[in-house]
Amino acid sequence: MNRLADHFDGLRAKQERALIVFVTAGDPSLDQLPAILETLTEAGADAIEVGIPFSDPFGEGPTIQASSYRSLERGTTPFSVLDSLGKVSLPIPLLTMGYYNPLLAVGLERFAQASAEAGVSGTIVSDLVPDEAESWVAASRHHGLDTVFLVAPTSTDQRVDDVCRTSTGFVYAVSRTGVTGAENAVPPEVGDLVDRVRAKTSTPICVGFGISRPEHVAMVTARADGAVVGSSLVQLLHDEWNQGRGAETVKRYVASLKEATWHVPIA
Repeated sequence: MNRLADHFDGLRAKQERALIVFVTAGDPSLDQLPAILETLTEAGADAIEVGIPFSDPFGEGPTIQASSYRSLERGTTPFSVLDSLGKVSLPIPLLTMGYYNPLLAVGLERFAQASAEAGVSGTIVSDLVPDEAESWVAASRHHGLDTVFLVAPTSTDQRVDDVCRTSTGFVYAVSRTGVTGAENAVPPEVGDLVDRVRAKTSTPICVGFGISRPEHVAMVTARADGAVVGSSLVQLLHDEWNQGRGAETVKRYVASLKEATWHVPIA
């Protein structure tokens, strides 16, 4: 298991920020997931969020919703995702990202243990808030998993406090309200959210939602510790992966995003 804190410390020493990328497990097919993760690592990703498909991904935009449905149609389950993750050994942290109902269905302790055994470093449960997460946080800590929580521009001061107190690994700052999806621009106000969180915690802060271009990455990492890219990569994998024939196209895209994190001045 690769600890997120260690990776952020190493990046900071090199004056880099983190590039975190998201993929939906099972889209392309689950047997391709190890090769996809290896390709993303070779391209320069600093951590990878692996989405566990869910039948009601209400926080996602059309791109990730479609990928989740395709994955479910292929029979992907939470434990088949973890089985696939257990087949790959990477020098960067892996996180799972999903929704709370599937975890409850399989059992919190069971899922946390299986995640740790598969080499997962942490989890993001999109619809779980800190004041309802005591059981999941306890199970995660018992098995050495980080628990990453989300804040949004509309989060109250109390919610920001709760997330900063509970989140480990990093705090996920949502750049805008609404669902996930690639955008042409990132709201400049996200810097204000980063500053609000920074005033409350020394935990790294990463910004996601709507980030799809190198200039987006450069913008958010001028203030935050990392950027999260999801929908645009999910679409690219769907369009271009083709059993690995499009690996170089994927590599070039991810490498261009990573370059935008190099030698970013410390804010």
